Amino acid sequence: MANVPIILLKEGTESRQEKGQVLSNISACIAVADSVRTTLCTRGKTTISNDGATILKLLDIVYPAALVMCDIAKSQDAGVGDGTTTVIVLAAEFLKRNRLSKMLLTRS
Repeated sequence: MANVPIILLKEGTESRQEKGQVLSNISACIAVADSVRTTLCTRGKTTISNDGATILKLLDIVYPAALVMCDIAKSQDAGVGDGTTTVIVLAAEFLKRNRLSKMLLTRS
């Protein structure tokens, strides 16, 4: 098979992956996770729903990485019917640790 590039952006879309953009996307993913994290256990905050999938549907997400993370949660819900909050929170923790390690490495 020929090595054909996979294009995920529309033609003419500018693509850059500068450090600031990557960190902004990671921060957006963490914000999404923080929105649904309270469904795992209530800590005195007002909870609209105890279902992470319901809360994800209400969020207006524009960051590409956060959208992908939500798509993963939808796949989890479609395949298993449960675990959307866990998928989101786990993915955000991986990203949080990655962001921290990148920040520590760039300081050296």
